Amino acid sequence: MPSFKYVILAVFSLLLLSCGSNAKQKKSDFSILTNTEKGNISIDNTLELTLKNKKNHTIDSVTYTLDGERIDESTALSHFKLGKHTIEATVYFNNEKQITTAPITLLNNEPPRIYNYKIINEYPHDISSYTQGIEFFNGYLYESTGQYKESKLRKLDYKTGEVIKNIDLADSYFGEGLTILHDKIYQLTWREGTGFVYDVNTFDKLSSFKYGNSKEGWGLCNNDSTIYKSDGTENIWLLDPETLIEQSYIQVYTNKGKIVGINEMEWIDGKIYANRYQKDGVAIINPKNGAVIGVIDFSPLKRKVTQHDKLDVLNGIAYNPETKTIFVTGKRWDKLFEVELIEN
Repeated sequence: MPSFKYVILAVFSLLLLSCGSNAKQKKSDFSILTNTEKGNISIDNTLELTLKNKKNHTIDSVTYTLDGERIDESTALSHFKLGKHTIEATVYFNNEKQITTAPITLLNNEPPRIYNYKIINEYPHDISSYTQGIEFFNGYLYESTGQYKESKLRKLDYKTGEVIKNIDLADSYFGEGLTILHDKIYQLTWREGTGFVYDVNTFDKLSSFKYGNSKEGWGLCNNDSTIYKSDGTENIWLLDPETLIEQSYIQVYTNKGKIVGINEMEWIDGKIYANRYQKDGVAIINPKNGAVIGVIDFSPLKRKVTQHDKLDVLNGIAYNPETKTIFVTGKRWDKLFEVELIEN
């Protein structure tokens, strides 16, 4: 038979749960009306807010915020990031306070520009490599490959395809994207929630790190001060290069909606160039707000490589600062293409 003490604790716990349940069920006396179209609005518009007072309370004051930033009833949106956000209204009335929220999605104000390309050179590439990420550093190409029991980190002579340095990941890791910053290589794994840091010269493993709110590892790039990480969704996470903690994120959107499957990435002239998984194309992304400002269809390149049973999608984009050109390849492709972009 339980003691009297435990009976009291049990009853008290039930009361707390009941109170919490009632609190959640209580509906606000107010709601937020907006000038959006089904919750969507482009960033070149002005957001107009109206508070619906369902019970005709005498309102003392109302304050609005958009993701924590104080806004007015009429607010220009041009400096906000794209994607899904929450408007919050704090209403003071009759010595009471209520908070009500409304979802909103910010879209870009123009469609992406369309780019074509010209092939400048073709180079040999290991047909067995399940390419996850490539990046140039001091004239050499560094590559991370995937698949369990096949994942590698490599340093290559891109002109000949020669493997200069190679290490294999443990069989339990599925390698993903990489980036190089301050003489360190950062390499992701897919679903293992772990990334690795290596010395770029020796390939000695220096440390490892865990992911935060991003559940998977897909691609990496950097702008010399911030590391950007994709996770297969529309989110790109901004990591502190010292702590590798996810500090914030952008959401990748066009003028129509979100773009998911953001994969291997490269920082080029202040923009993020990102492969989209299974699309054989690249999105050019504004890193400040997540807007897709350009798209490149590289699907014809897949027909220019040796066709075989294990041939897979385009994945691998790198900028060579020495040649000022872009290099692309794919999973189990036997060619690396050097290309020049042309805006249509």
